[in-house]
Amino acid sequence: MLALLLGTGIYLMLRMGFLPLKNLKYALKCAVSGEAKTGGGKGGITSFSALMTELAITIGTGNIVGVATAMMLGGPGALFWMVVTSLVGLATKLAESTLSVAWRTTNRKGELVGGPMYTCARALKGRAGKALGCWFALMAVLASLGIGNMTQSNSIADVFWHSFGTPKAKTGLVISLLTILVVLGGIGVISRVTKFLVPAMGLLYLLGSLAVIFVNWRNLPGALAGILTGAFAPKAVSGGLFGAVTVSAFQSLRWGVARGIFSNEAGLGAAGITAAAADTDDPVRQGYISMTGVFLDTAVMCSITGVALAASGVLGLEAVKDGSLNGTGVILAAFRTAFGQKADVFVSTCIALFAFATVVGWAYQGEKAFEFLLGGRTDYDLWYRFVYGLMGFFGCVFSLETVWTASDICNGLMAVPNLICVLALSGKVCGMVREHERRRAVAEIGAVQPAPFAKPR
Repeated sequence: MLALLLGTGIYLMLRMGFLPLKNLKYALKCAVSGEAKTGGGKGGITSFSALMTELAITIGTGNIVGVATAMMLGGPGALFWMVVTSLVGLATKLAESTLSVAWRTTNRKGELVGGPMYTCARALKGRAGKALGCWFALMAVLASLGIGNMTQSNSIADVFWHSFGTPKAKTGLVISLLTILVVLGGIGVISRVTKFLVPAMGLLYLLGSLAVIFVNWRNLPGALAGILTGAFAPKAVSGGLFGAVTVSAFQSLRWGVARGIFSNEAGLGAAGITAAAADTDDPVRQGYISMTGVFLDTAVMCSITGVALAASGVLGLEAVKDGSLNGTGVILAAFRTAFGQKADVFVSTCIALFAFATVVGWAYQGEKAFEFLLGGRTDYDLWYRFVYGLMGFFGCVFSLETVWTASDICNGLMAVPNLICVLALSGKVCGMVREHERRRAVAEIGAVQPAPFAKPR
Protein backbone atom coordinates (compact mmCIF):
# COMPACT_ATOMS: atom_id res chain seq x y z
CA MET A 1 0.00 0.00 0.00
CA LEU A 2 2.79 2.41 0.91
CA ALA A 3 4.61 1.54 -2.32
CA LEU A 4 1.46 2.29 -4.34
CA LEU A 5 0.89 5.62 -2.59
CA LEU A 6 4.51 6.73 -2.87
CA GLY A 7 4.92 5.32 -6.39
CA THR A 8 1.86 7.18 -7.67
CA GLY A 9 3.20 10.44 -6.25
CA ILE A 10 6.60 9.95 -7.87
CA TYR A 11 5.02 9.03 -11.22
CA LEU A 12 2.77 12.10 -11.22
CA MET A 13 5.60 14.39 -10.12
CA LEU A 14 7.77 13.21 -13.02
CA ARG A 15 4.93 13.39 -15.54
CA MET A 16 4.04 16.93 -14.42
CA GLY A 17 7.65 18.00 -14.86
CA PHE A 18 8.01 18.83 -11.13
CA LEU A 19 5.46 21.65 -11.51
CA PRO A 20 3.98 21.00 -8.03
CA LEU A 21 7.40 21.79 -6.50
CA LYS A 22 8.18 24.65 -8.88
CA ASN A 23 4.79 26.27 -8.28
CA LEU A 24 4.66 25.84 -4.49
CA LYS A 25 5.18 29.58 -3.98
CA TYR A 26 2.41 30.31 -6.48
CA ALA A 27 0.11 27.84 -4.69
CA LEU A 28 0.72 29.46 -1.30
CA LYS A 29 0.06 32.88 -2.83
CA CYS A 30 -3.23 31.64 -4.30
CA ALA A 31 -4.25 30.17 -0.92
CA VAL A 32 -4.00 33.50 0.93
CA SER A 33 -5.12 35.78 -1.89
CA GLY A 34 -8.20 37.94 -1.67
CA GLU A 35 -9.76 35.94 -4.49
CA ALA A 36 -9.56 32.76 -2.39
CA LYS A 37 -11.51 34.46 0.39
CA THR A 38 -14.33 35.75 -1.81
CA GLY A 39 -17.24 33.92 -3.36
CA GLY A 40 -19.01 31.21 -1.47
CA GLY A 41 -22.12 31.39 -3.65
CA LYS A 42 -23.47 28.86 -6.14
CA GLY A 43 -24.03 26.34 -3.35
CA GLY A 44 -20.35 26.29 -2.40
CA ILE A 45 -17.86 27.85 0.01
CA THR A 46 -14.79 30.03 -0.58
CA SER A 47 -11.52 28.42 -1.68
CA PHE A 48 -9.90 29.55 1.57
CA SER A 49 -12.66 27.96 3.66
CA ALA A 50 -12.26 24.74 1.68
CA LEU A 51 -8.52 24.75 2.43
CA MET A 52 -9.12 25.41 6.15
CA THR A 53 -11.55 22.50 6.28
CA GLU A 54 -8.98 20.28 4.54
CA LEU A 55 -6.31 21.41 7.01
CA ALA A 56 -8.67 20.71 9.90
CA ILE A 57 -8.89 17.16 8.61
CA THR A 58 -5.16 16.63 8.04
CA ILE A 59 -3.70 18.66 10.93
CA GLY A 60 -4.63 16.31 13.73
CA THR A 61 -3.00 13.93 16.14
CA GLY A 62 -0.72 12.74 13.34
CA ASN A 63 1.18 16.02 13.63
CA ILE A 64 1.83 15.48 17.34
CA VAL A 65 1.47 11.87 18.49
CA GLY A 66 2.08 10.50 14.97
CA VAL A 67 5.48 12.21 14.71
CA ALA A 68 6.49 10.92 18.14
CA THR A 69 5.45 7.38 17.18
CA ALA A 70 7.39 7.54 13.90
CA MET A 71 10.60 8.71 15.62
CA MET A 72 10.24 6.18 18.43
CA LEU A 73 9.81 3.24 16.04
CA GLY A 74 11.90 4.49 13.11
CA GLY A 75 14.55 6.58 14.84
CA PRO A 76 15.14 10.30 14.26
CA GLY A 77 15.64 9.72 10.53
CA ALA A 78 11.93 8.89 10.18
CA LEU A 79 11.25 12.63 10.24
CA PHE A 80 13.38 13.09 7.12
CA TRP A 81 11.30 10.52 5.24
CA MET A 82 8.08 12.12 6.46
CA VAL A 83 9.14 15.39 4.83
CA VAL A 84 10.24 13.64 1.61
CA THR A 85 6.88 11.85 1.49
CA SER A 86 5.06 15.18 1.81
CA LEU A 87 6.99 16.66 -1.14
CA VAL A 88 6.07 13.67 -3.30
CA GLY A 89 2.49 13.90 -2.04
CA LEU A 90 2.16 17.41 -3.48
CA ALA A 91 1.61 15.92 -6.94
CA THR A 92 -0.94 13.38 -5.73
CA LYS A 93 -2.97 15.96 -3.81
CA LEU A 94 -2.88 18.35 -6.79
CA ALA A 95 -4.13 15.63 -9.13
CA GLU A 96 -6.93 14.23 -6.97
CA SER A 97 -8.26 17.67 -5.99
CA THR A 98 -8.14 18.97 -9.56
CA LEU A 99 -10.05 15.94 -10.84
CA SER A 100 -12.64 16.28 -8.05
CA VAL A 101 -13.39 19.90 -8.99
CA ALA A 102 -13.40 19.20 -12.74
CA TRP A 103 -15.97 16.37 -12.51
CA ARG A 104 -18.14 17.63 -9.66
CA THR A 105 -21.88 18.20 -9.86
CA THR A 106 -24.72 19.60 -7.74
CA ASN A 107 -26.97 17.65 -5.38
CA ARG A 108 -30.71 18.02 -4.86
CA LYS A 109 -30.14 20.94 -2.47
CA GLY A 110 -28.19 22.80 -5.14
CA GLU A 111 -24.87 22.30 -3.30
CA LEU A 112 -21.61 21.66 -5.14
CA VAL A 113 -20.54 18.05 -4.52
CA GLY A 114 -17.64 16.02 -5.81
CA GLY A 115 -14.74 13.81 -4.87
CA PRO A 116 -13.14 10.62 -6.17
CA MET A 117 -16.49 8.79 -6.11
CA TYR A 118 -17.97 11.29 -8.58
CA THR A 119 -14.75 11.39 -10.62
CA CYS A 120 -14.80 7.60 -10.98
CA ALA A 121 -18.47 7.49 -11.94
CA ARG A 122 -18.49 10.50 -14.30
CA ALA A 123 -15.00 10.47 -15.87
CA LEU A 124 -14.36 6.72 -16.16
CA LYS A 125 -18.04 5.92 -16.82
CA GLY A 126 -19.45 2.44 -17.34
CA ARG A 127 -19.95 -0.18 -14.66
CA ALA A 128 -16.28 -0.17 -13.68
CA GLY A 129 -16.34 3.55 -12.93
CA LYS A 130 -19.56 3.26 -10.92
CA ALA A 131 -18.17 0.28 -8.99
CA LEU A 132 -14.96 2.15 -8.16
CA GLY A 133 -16.99 5.15 -7.05
CA CYS A 134 -19.17 3.06 -4.75
CA TRP A 135 -16.10 1.27 -3.39
CA PHE A 136 -14.44 4.56 -2.54
CA ALA A 137 -17.62 6.05 -1.05
CA LEU A 138 -18.26 3.05 1.21
CA MET A 139 -14.70 3.08 2.51
CA ALA A 140 -14.84 6.86 2.94
CA VAL A 141 -17.93 6.53 5.14
CA LEU A 142 -16.22 3.90 7.28
CA ALA A 143 -12.98 5.89 7.35
CA SER A 144 -14.84 9.00 8.47
CA LEU A 145 -16.07 7.06 11.47
CA GLY A 146 -12.60 5.61 12.09
CA ILE A 147 -9.66 7.89 11.22
CA GLY A 148 -11.92 10.94 11.14
CA ASN A 149 -13.72 10.43 14.42
CA MET A 150 -12.90 7.46 16.64
CA THR A 151 -9.08 7.71 16.48
CA GLN A 152 -9.19 11.45 17.16
CA SER A 153 -11.67 11.08 20.03
CA ASN A 154 -9.54 8.28 21.45
CA SER A 155 -6.48 10.56 21.44
CA ILE A 156 -8.39 13.33 23.24
CA ALA A 157 -9.66 10.92 25.88
CA ASP A 158 -6.19 9.39 26.31
CA VAL A 159 -4.38 12.70 26.86
CA PHE A 160 -7.03 13.97 29.32
CA TRP A 161 -6.83 10.68 31.21
CA HIS A 162 -3.03 10.89 31.46
CA SER A 163 -2.95 14.60 32.30
CA PHE A 164 -5.96 15.07 34.56
CA GLY A 165 -7.38 11.62 35.29
CA THR A 166 -10.64 12.49 33.46
CA PRO A 167 -12.73 9.32 32.88
CA LYS A 168 -12.79 8.48 29.18
CA ALA A 169 -16.56 8.01 29.15
CA LYS A 170 -17.09 11.60 30.34
CA THR A 171 -14.74 12.92 27.68
CA GLY A 172 -16.64 10.88 25.10
CA LEU A 173 -19.98 12.38 26.07
CA VAL A 174 -18.64 15.94 25.77
CA ILE A 175 -17.04 15.22 22.37
CA SER A 176 -20.24 13.65 21.03
CA LEU A 177 -22.40 16.59 22.11
CA LEU A 178 -20.03 19.21 20.69
CA THR A 179 -19.64 17.28 17.42
CA ILE A 180 -23.40 16.98 16.91
CA LEU A 181 -23.90 20.70 17.62
CA VAL A 182 -21.33 21.67 14.98
CA VAL A 183 -22.04 19.14 12.21
CA LEU A 184 -25.81 19.67 12.29
CA GLY A 185 -25.16 22.99 10.52
CA GLY A 186 -23.56 21.28 7.52
CA ILE A 187 -20.57 22.53 5.52
CA GLY A 188 -21.46 26.19 6.14
CA VAL A 189 -21.07 25.91 9.93
CA ILE A 190 -18.18 23.44 9.66
CA SER A 191 -16.22 25.79 7.37
CA ARG A 192 -16.84 28.77 9.66
CA VAL A 193 -15.62 26.82 12.70
CA THR A 194 -12.51 25.48 10.95
CA LYS A 195 -11.73 28.88 9.37
CA PHE A 196 -11.26 30.24 12.89
CA LEU A 197 -10.01 27.13 14.68
CA VAL A 198 -7.27 25.97 12.29
CA PRO A 199 -5.15 29.17 12.17
CA ALA A 200 -5.55 29.74 15.93
CA MET A 201 -4.57 26.23 16.98
CA GLY A 202 -1.76 26.04 14.41
CA LEU A 203 -0.18 29.25 15.65
CA LEU A 204 -0.57 28.21 19.30
CA TYR A 205 1.12 24.87 18.72
CA LEU A 206 3.93 26.30 16.58
CA LEU A 207 4.79 28.85 19.27
CA GLY A 208 4.90 26.13 21.91
CA SER A 209 7.11 23.87 19.78
CA LEU A 210 9.48 26.75 19.01
CA ALA A 211 9.70 27.43 22.76
CA VAL A 212 10.87 23.83 23.30
CA ILE A 213 13.50 24.26 20.57
CA PHE A 214 14.61 27.62 22.03
CA VAL A 215 15.02 26.19 25.55
CA ASN A 216 17.09 23.32 24.15
CA TRP A 217 18.92 25.39 21.51
CA ARG A 218 22.32 23.92 22.44
CA ASN A 219 21.07 20.52 21.26
CA LEU A 220 19.77 21.85 17.93
CA PRO A 221 22.88 21.12 15.77
CA GLY A 222 23.06 17.56 17.09
CA ALA A 223 19.31 17.11 16.60
CA LEU A 224 19.40 18.20 12.95
CA ALA A 225 22.49 16.11 12.25
CA GLY A 226 20.84 13.08 13.85
CA ILE A 227 17.69 13.48 11.74
CA LEU A 228 19.68 13.62 8.48
CA THR A 229 22.14 10.85 9.42
CA GLY A 230 19.44 8.66 10.92
CA ALA A 231 17.57 8.54 7.62
CA PHE A 232 20.33 6.47 6.03
CA ALA A 233 22.40 5.08 8.93
CA PRO A 234 20.19 5.05 12.07
CA LYS A 235 22.70 3.24 14.29
CA ALA A 236 25.31 5.90 13.57
CA VAL A 237 23.39 8.33 15.80
CA SER A 238 23.21 6.03 18.84
CA GLY A 239 23.99 7.69 22.15
CA GLY A 240 23.56 11.27 23.28
CA LEU A 241 20.19 12.72 22.36
CA PHE A 242 18.85 9.49 20.87
CA GLY A 243 20.01 6.72 23.20
CA ALA A 244 20.59 3.25 21.77
CA VAL A 245 19.04 3.29 18.29
CA THR A 246 18.33 -0.28 17.17
CA VAL A 247 16.28 0.30 14.02
CA SER A 248 17.45 -0.31 10.46
CA ALA A 249 17.45 2.14 7.54
CA PHE A 250 14.44 0.28 6.12
CA GLN A 251 12.50 0.71 9.38
CA SER A 252 13.31 4.42 9.35
CA LEU A 253 12.00 4.69 5.78
CA ARG A 254 8.95 2.55 6.48
CA TRP A 255 7.77 4.45 9.55
CA GLY A 256 8.56 7.83 8.05
CA VAL A 257 6.55 7.11 4.90
CA ALA A 258 3.67 5.49 6.82
CA ARG A 259 3.25 8.31 9.33
CA GLY A 260 3.82 10.96 6.65
CA ILE A 261 0.98 9.60 4.53
CA PHE A 262 -1.24 9.26 7.61
CA SER A 263 -0.52 12.88 8.50
CA ASN A 264 -1.17 14.61 5.15
CA GLU A 265 -3.51 11.97 3.62
CA ALA A 266 -2.22 12.57 0.08
CA GLY A 267 -3.53 9.70 -2.01
CA LEU A 268 -6.51 8.85 0.16
CA GLY A 269 -8.72 11.16 -1.92
CA ALA A 270 -10.74 12.62 0.94
CA ALA A 271 -9.43 16.16 0.35
CA GLY A 272 -11.04 16.16 -3.08
CA ILE A 273 -14.48 16.03 -1.47
CA THR A 274 -13.86 19.35 0.30
CA ALA A 275 -12.06 20.91 -2.69
CA ALA A 276 -15.13 20.21 -4.83
CA ALA A 277 -17.24 22.39 -2.51
CA ALA A 278 -15.15 25.48 -3.37
CA ASP A 279 -16.84 28.20 -5.41
CA THR A 280 -14.31 28.37 -8.25
CA ASP A 281 -14.22 28.03 -12.03
CA ASP A 282 -10.62 26.83 -12.19
CA PRO A 283 -10.05 23.21 -11.05
CA VAL A 284 -6.25 23.40 -11.34
CA ARG A 285 -6.02 26.57 -9.27
CA GLN A 286 -8.12 24.94 -6.56
CA GLY A 287 -5.91 21.87 -6.86
CA TYR A 288 -2.88 24.03 -6.16
CA ILE A 289 -4.62 25.59 -3.15
CA SER A 290 -5.47 22.12 -1.81
CA MET A 291 -1.89 21.04 -2.43
CA THR A 292 -0.59 23.61 0.06
CA GLY A 293 -2.28 21.60 2.79
CA VAL A 294 0.28 18.82 2.35
CA PHE A 295 3.17 21.27 2.68
CA LEU A 296 1.75 23.07 5.72
CA ASP A 297 0.74 19.84 7.41
CA THR A 298 3.89 17.77 7.09
CA ALA A 299 6.78 19.91 5.87
CA VAL A 300 5.95 22.63 8.44
CA MET A 301 3.94 21.26 11.37
CA CYS A 302 5.46 17.78 11.54
CA SER A 303 8.99 19.13 11.00
CA ILE A 304 8.69 21.56 13.91
CA THR A 305 7.35 18.77 16.14
CA GLY A 306 10.14 16.39 15.15
CA VAL A 307 12.92 18.93 15.66
CA ALA A 308 11.47 19.83 19.08
CA LEU A 309 11.41 16.15 20.06
CA ALA A 310 14.97 15.57 18.86
CA ALA A 311 16.36 18.69 20.57
CA SER A 312 14.59 17.94 23.88
CA GLY A 313 16.54 14.69 24.30
CA VAL A 314 13.49 12.64 25.33
CA LEU A 315 14.06 10.12 22.53
CA GLY A 316 17.13 8.96 24.41
CA LEU A 317 15.26 8.18 27.64
CA GLU A 318 15.29 4.58 28.84
CA ALA A 319 11.50 4.72 29.20
CA VAL A 320 11.23 5.19 25.42
CA LYS A 321 13.44 2.20 24.71
CA ASP A 322 11.58 -0.18 27.04
CA GLY A 323 8.17 1.03 25.89
CA SER A 324 7.05 2.60 29.17
CA LEU A 325 6.28 5.87 27.39
CA ASN A 326 3.82 5.94 24.48
CA GLY A 327 3.56 8.68 21.87
CA THR A 328 1.51 10.95 24.10
CA GLY A 329 3.92 10.44 27.00
CA VAL A 330 6.94 11.33 24.85
CA ILE A 331 5.29 14.56 23.68
CA LEU A 332 4.45 15.50 27.26
CA ALA A 333 8.04 14.79 28.36
CA ALA A 334 9.44 16.97 25.57
CA PHE A 335 7.20 19.94 26.35
CA ARG A 336 7.95 19.64 30.06
CA THR A 337 11.54 20.63 29.29
CA ALA A 338 10.17 24.08 28.42
CA PHE A 339 6.95 24.45 30.40
CA GLY A 340 7.40 22.14 33.39
CA GLN A 341 4.16 20.60 34.67
CA LYS A 342 2.18 23.28 32.80
CA ALA A 343 3.05 21.31 29.67
CA ASP A 344 0.23 18.89 30.50
CA VAL A 345 -2.34 21.66 30.07
CA PHE A 346 -0.70 22.99 26.90
CA VAL A 347 -0.32 19.63 25.16
CA SER A 348 -3.80 18.51 26.20
CA THR A 349 -5.30 21.70 24.80
CA CYS A 350 -3.41 21.37 21.51
CA ILE A 351 -4.30 17.71 21.01
CA ALA A 352 -7.94 18.40 21.90
CA LEU A 353 -8.17 21.30 19.41
CA PHE A 354 -6.33 19.45 16.63
CA ALA A 355 -8.34 16.28 17.05
CA PHE A 356 -11.71 18.02 17.37
CA ALA A 357 -11.04 20.06 14.22
CA THR A 358 -10.34 16.79 12.41
CA VAL A 359 -13.57 15.28 13.76
CA VAL A 360 -15.80 18.10 12.49
CA GLY A 361 -13.95 18.32 9.17
CA TRP A 362 -14.30 14.62 8.42
CA ALA A 363 -18.04 14.80 9.09
CA TYR A 364 -18.52 16.57 5.77
CA GLN A 365 -16.37 14.08 3.87
CA GLY A 366 -18.26 11.10 5.22
CA GLU A 367 -21.65 12.73 4.65
CA LYS A 368 -20.99 13.43 0.96
CA ALA A 369 -19.76 9.84 0.47
CA PHE A 370 -22.89 8.56 2.24
CA GLU A 371 -25.01 10.79 0.01
CA PHE A 372 -23.35 9.31 -3.10
CA LEU A 373 -24.17 5.76 -1.97
CA LEU A 374 -27.84 6.78 -1.70
CA GLY A 375 -27.86 8.01 -5.28
CA GLY A 376 -27.62 11.67 -4.39
CA ARG A 377 -30.45 11.66 -1.86
CA THR A 378 -29.97 14.18 0.96
CA ASP A 379 -32.95 13.34 3.18
CA TYR A 380 -30.85 11.02 5.36
CA ASP A 381 -28.03 13.51 6.00
CA LEU A 382 -29.29 14.37 9.49
CA TRP A 383 -29.29 10.71 10.48
CA TYR A 384 -25.69 10.39 9.38
CA ARG A 385 -24.71 13.47 11.39
CA PHE A 386 -26.26 12.10 14.58
CA VAL A 387 -24.64 8.67 14.15
CA TYR A 388 -21.32 10.35 13.35
CA GLY A 389 -21.49 12.40 16.55
CA LEU A 390 -22.26 9.33 18.67
CA MET A 391 -19.23 7.44 17.30
CA GLY A 392 -16.98 9.86 19.18
CA PHE A 393 -18.16 8.35 22.44
CA PHE A 394 -17.33 4.81 21.33
CA GLY A 395 -13.92 5.98 20.09
CA CYS A 396 -13.12 7.16 23.62
CA VAL A 397 -14.06 3.92 25.37
CA PHE A 398 -12.76 1.37 22.82
CA SER A 399 -9.18 0.12 23.01
CA LEU A 400 -6.56 2.10 21.10
CA GLU A 401 -5.40 -0.98 19.13
CA THR A 402 -8.93 -1.81 17.91
CA VAL A 403 -9.62 1.73 16.75
CA TRP A 404 -6.33 2.24 14.91
CA THR A 405 -6.33 -1.19 13.23
CA ALA A 406 -9.83 -0.68 11.84
CA SER A 407 -8.89 2.82 10.65
CA ASP A 408 -5.74 1.65 8.85
CA ILE A 409 -7.71 -1.02 7.00
CA CYS A 410 -10.35 1.49 5.85
CA ASN A 411 -7.67 3.98 4.80
CA GLY A 412 -5.97 1.43 2.60
CA LEU A 413 -9.20 0.24 1.02
CA MET A 414 -10.21 3.86 0.35
CA ALA A 415 -6.88 4.76 -1.26
CA VAL A 416 -6.97 1.91 -3.79
CA PRO A 417 -9.95 3.06 -5.92
CA ASN A 418 -8.78 6.67 -5.66
CA LEU A 419 -5.30 5.84 -6.93
CA ILE A 420 -6.69 3.63 -9.70
CA CYS A 421 -8.82 6.57 -10.82
CA VAL A 422 -5.94 9.07 -10.60
CA LEU A 423 -3.62 6.80 -12.60
CA ALA A 424 -6.31 6.09 -15.20
CA LEU A 425 -6.86 9.84 -15.67
CA SER A 426 -3.21 10.84 -15.20
CA GLY A 427 -2.88 11.86 -18.85
CA LYS A 428 -5.85 14.21 -18.60
CA VAL A 429 -4.95 15.75 -15.26
CA CYS A 430 -1.31 16.27 -16.22
CA GLY A 431 -2.49 17.89 -19.44
CA MET A 432 -4.77 20.17 -17.42
CA VAL A 433 -1.87 21.19 -15.17
CA ARG A 434 0.41 21.91 -18.14
CA GLU A 435 -2.35 23.90 -19.88
CA HIS A 436 -2.87 25.93 -16.72
CA GLU A 437 0.87 26.65 -16.66
CA ARG A 438 0.76 27.78 -20.28
CA ARG A 439 -2.18 30.10 -19.60
CA ARG A 440 -0.38 31.52 -16.56
CA ALA A 441 2.67 32.29 -18.68
CA VAL A 442 0.53 34.00 -21.34
CA ALA A 443 -1.31 35.99 -18.69
CA GLU A 444 1.93 37.18 -17.11
CA ILE A 445 3.34 38.29 -20.45
CA GLY A 446 0.13 40.02 -21.49
CA ALA A 447 -0.71 41.25 -17.97
CA VAL A 448 -4.22 39.85 -18.35
CA GLN A 449 -6.14 37.18 -16.51
CA PRO A 450 -6.18 33.70 -18.10
CA ALA A 451 -9.37 32.66 -19.84
CA PRO A 452 -11.88 30.57 -17.83
CA PHE A 453 -11.00 26.89 -17.65
CA ALA A 454 -12.81 24.49 -19.95
CA LYS A 455 -13.21 20.92 -18.71
CA PRO A 456 -11.72 18.40 -21.18
CA ARG A 457 -14.14 16.14 -22.98
